[in-house]
Amino acid sequence: MGRGSTVTSTHTLSVLVSNAPGVLARTAALFSRRGFNIASLAVGPTENEYLSRMTVVAEVDDAFVLEQLVKQLNKLIEVIKVVELEQAAVKRELMLVKVRSDMGNRSQVIDTVSLFRGKAVDVGPDSITVEATGSPEKLQAMLEMLKPFGVIELVQSGQVALGRGSRTITDKARP
Repeated sequence: MGRGSTVTSTHTLSVLVSNAPGVLARTAALFSRRGFNIASLAVGPTENEYLSRMTVVAEVDDAFVLEQLVKQLNKLIEVIKVVELEQAAVKRELMLVKVRSDMGNRSQVIDTVSLFRGKAVDVGPDSITVEATGSPEKLQAMLEMLKPFGVIELVQSGQVALGRGSRTITDKARP
């Protein structure tokens, strides 16, 4: 590696926030102002109706910068807690893929999707829509296997993640 080159790595942040309008926009704006790329973003409700959880996968090139980013997130009034999840955390994405398919190759498409524990969710005369969940690598591998059939349309969620074990993001807030 030459001088001045950087190694960018991805970090998964679990951000517990107030369930209020504009929180997502303020959080995303913070990333934008600081020049960080968000590789993946998912937001949804939690077990507490007043809280939402954001799972943010950020591309950061050093630990100090990541620490500064977490400190900036913690300064937002609506942010309750920010935790960087370990690499071993449970991480999943959802993918829906519409594949060109007719009676001649339909069973091949279904067999291919089954290898990745996916399933058909809609069938038309010349297409089939499948869903699969898993790691980004698994979903990418399934997509590569489906490309020869003809991918017509694709949508993929952002990553959601939880730390392993019984501890929760609110437990981690306690000393």
